[in-house]
Amino acid sequence: MTRPAPGGDLPEHPDRLWRNPEPAAHYDVIVVGGGGHGLATAYYLARNHGITNVAVLEKGWLAGGNMARNTTIIRSNYLWDESAGIYEHSLKLWENLEQELEYPLLFSQRGVLNLAHSFSDVREGVRRVHANRLNGVDAEWLDPAQVKEICPIINISPDVRYPVHGATYQPRAGIAKHDYVAWGYARAADALGVDLIQNCEVTGLRVDNGRVTGVHTTRGTIGAGRVALSAAGHTSVVAAMAGIRLPLQSHPLQALVSELLEPVHPTVVMSNAVHVYVSQAHKGELVMGAGIDTWNGYGQRGAFHIIERQMSAALELFPVFARAHVLRTWGGIVDTTPDASPIVGLSGVDGLYLNCGWGTGGFKATPGVGWCYAHTVANDEPHPLNAPFSLDRFVTGALVDEHGAAAVAH
Repeated sequence: MTRPAPGGDLPEHPDRLWRNPEPAAHYDVIVVGGGGHGLATAYYLARNHGITNVAVLEKGWLAGGNMARNTTIIRSNYLWDESAGIYEHSLKLWENLEQELEYPLLFSQRGVLNLAHSFSDVREGVRRVHANRLNGVDAEWLDPAQVKEICPIINISPDVRYPVHGATYQPRAGIAKHDYVAWGYARAADALGVDLIQNCEVTGLRVDNGRVTGVHTTRGTIGAGRVALSAAGHTSVVAAMAGIRLPLQSHPLQALVSELLEPVHPTVVMSNAVHVYVSQAHKGELVMGAGIDTWNGYGQRGAFHIIERQMSAALELFPVFARAHVLRTWGGIVDTTPDASPIVGLSGVDGLYLNCGWGTGGFKATPGVGWCYAHTVANDEPHPLNAPFSLDRFVTGALVDEHGAAAVAH
């Protein structure tokens, strides 16, 4: 059933983009977590590997967790080869994703500036630009005047607390509409036969003789050949149900939007030193994020002083925003690892797979990790792009330390 377009100006839109089926007794694969990563994984399991007897279990509504709460920044200019590989793969998928999913995502490649406020920032930024170019990632180093050309409203005065000494710039980076991304993947996965089951919280993992055989949920026990965890900040909680203690910490991460404004901010600006990142969404609101609240927790809210510092930093960089009003604030739950890189791969329990630890960088990785995680689940071995992000690197010491390139915002 479709709703007629008002006045004939818009295409007809179906009442529902996907089915809402009852859980079956058994699936070949169960994906725990109905956010961007879970939906993308299910889609690529069906599209790339022909595995369609798949269920995505979501304790609330689809994409109601971090997928609905992130600030939608997309980039691939990470320092280390391993990180650049998976994020650049993701960015290339982003560039054709609207056509593949046949759904509008409002993907806008408006570029991302990472500001340098000290000479050590400059050295690190120039190093990252060279590393990016060696990995085939588009990257430029800009002096303050060139930064001003890209973003005319930024303050590059030398007489401020944190003067802008330059910036890295990735022209292909940008933003997308987060809920459209989730709906596009959900619609496409459903069309391939994947069951998307909402209001179905996983309360336990069934493990027999060292192998996962199903999940216990608020809607009954469901058998599974394989189980892929993709529950963001709650992944450590779910993994503990199988006796796995993950090296993760979960923190609140806050963001806010302003009232609607005329287009004034043409790119994305990120600053680690003053702890703020700013873009302007398609409707006109300014979208701002900051650093994480340092305390551990699972609440989708944070402390007021974080927002206060965030606004102070934003006004130093953008005095033109001084009279803008905050419309709303919110928080998500980010799971962080000791080296600021994700964990994607085998768990040590047969048939159980891990995708977690993305910190604040999960949204930009959505297509890439969905592609690689689906390969891992389908073949019971990591894809070459996610092989470096195995759980055992915390035993071997082969860490992928991205604290610098992750910046404040990922």
